[in-house]
Amino acid sequence: MTSKAENQKRKILAVDDDPQSLKMISKALEWDGYQVEVASSGRDAIEKIANWGPQLVLLDVNMPGLNGLETLTFLRACEEYVSTIFISAHSDTEDVIRGLDAGADDYICKPYNPLELLARIRCHLRIKDIRDELNRANARLKELVDIDDLTGLFNMRSLYQKLDYELGRASRYNRAVSVIMMDLDHFKLVNDENDHLFGSFVLSQVGRIIKENIRKVDFAARYGGDEFLIVLTETNAEGARVFCERLRTLIAEHRFKSDKSERRLTVSVGFAITKIGNKTVDGKTLVRYADRALYQAKEQGRNRVEAYDFSTENPGAEISMKEALRTK
Repeated sequence: MTSKAENQKRKILAVDDDPQSLKMISKALEWDGYQVEVASSGRDAIEKIANWGPQLVLLDVNMPGLNGLETLTFLRACEEYVSTIFISAHSDTEDVIRGLDAGADDYICKPYNPLELLARIRCHLRIKDIRDELNRANARLKELVDIDDLTGLFNMRSLYQKLDYELGRASRYNRAVSVIMMDLDHFKLVNDENDHLFGSFVLSQVGRIIKENIRKVDFAARYGGDEFLIVLTETNAEGARVFCERLRTLIAEHRFKSDKSERRLTVSVGFAITKIGNKTVDGKTLVRYADRALYQAKEQGRNRVEAYDFSTENPGAEISMKEALRTK
């Protein structure tokens, strides 16, 4: 059984159009130590749910205007699950079934025993704690699946889904999306002249530099090996080029040092940006364009930035064998 001190962290909203009923519920909740807010209508409840964020709602079924069932529909559409107990004078089996089938966690008939009400509240708060912990565990598990453990960036498993979502959003709002492909120059020498632990250290440091220099609305992934992919949202061509040059310079000026190994590295960068209002290009096509620009940067001597030239655009073309096998 939880203590009153623990209950002081809990927020419970009581919703009823009967002032006497609200007063009785509030006294019982306050006696058990809960934070309590009241609402006399469904619309008032929705506003307080949005602004106050209760963990549990005690909801009367019959209210003028927005009734309890309609208010519950709003609650179940919220991203965070809020436990809900119906309290109603309607005690017919059909009424109870209707309330539970609508998504309520419990249904208590009036008149009720206040001690039983408090026991049911404690029960549903325990269940909510378990649900919340499970959601947090699932979020951590998803992060482990989606995040490359070496660089801290996304891996390619979820990248195309995120990229296609951003392309759809940019198309709706007439904005641009940039895809950047970046490759470490002569990275093979890092592993050949040092141990592989130093190579892993270099990759982790590059991942850190990327994360520290992108905005919250942007995202980046380790594309594979020593290649990185970055997606910039709502950025024009000039902004994308400025970002690429800044990133290239930061890495060129960085001293990669771990134990007895030390090295400076350069990167080659290619980027492609969607045309405003383009509704046809998909994520894989845009990545292919950025990869071709990266290939041009390698061909032009490395340690440089190249943009994809859309005048050569051929959506059906595949990457040539030469591009696929380019020298690092």
